[in-house]
Amino acid sequence: MSTFSLAPRRTVLADRVLPRSLAVDAGLVLAGAALTAGLAQVAIPLWPVPITGQTLAVLLVGASLGAVRGATSMVVYALAGLIGLPVYSDHTSGAAVLLGPTGGYIVGFVLAAALTGWLAQRRWERRFVGGMLAFVAGSVVVFLVGLPWLKVSLGLTWSQTLAGGLYPFIVGGIIKAVIAALLLRGAWALVARADRSK
Repeated sequence: MSTFSLAPRRTVLADRVLPRSLAVDAGLVLAGAALTAGLAQVAIPLWPVPITGQTLAVLLVGASLGAVRGATSMVVYALAGLIGLPVYSDHTSGAAVLLGPTGGYIVGFVLAAALTGWLAQRRWERRFVGGMLAFVAGSVVVFLVGLPWLKVSLGLTWSQTLAGGLYPFIVGGIIKAVIAALLLRGAWALVARADRSK
């Protein structure tokens, strides 16, 4: 008898280590949102956009859970902050943050998790280079949504927008992609080792 689950047909990491069910899916979605909330507090204050660990969480959640659960986890994260839970950077919350200058990055998290999850369902993250490409692509999606939102919200020029909303994050984004690629590649290596030892 099959158990209903949001797990993708193509196996991602979470499905190799946990049983498939709606209860497990719900737990994974909440855990992904919690990880994002936690890494949001690892921050370097900058104006107008702080450097945080959120994007690393988004990449890991998407790749580990797959497209649907990864994106759902980011929706839960966004909604948790919207209703007042202090999950955004610097323990902030509310519509003023989500609809404010940095809100586009949070919306971008949903699409980034969906993309990295979709690529993980096609096994990109099982090798370091594929993982790097997937995670850089996920980061690019965050900026594709976040930068125009930032520009319009603050009435900036494109030069000002890129200076405040992109350039300070390039090196960190590459480092996060490397960390995520190493973690996922290492996790899959452990799964393979466990399979061989059975």
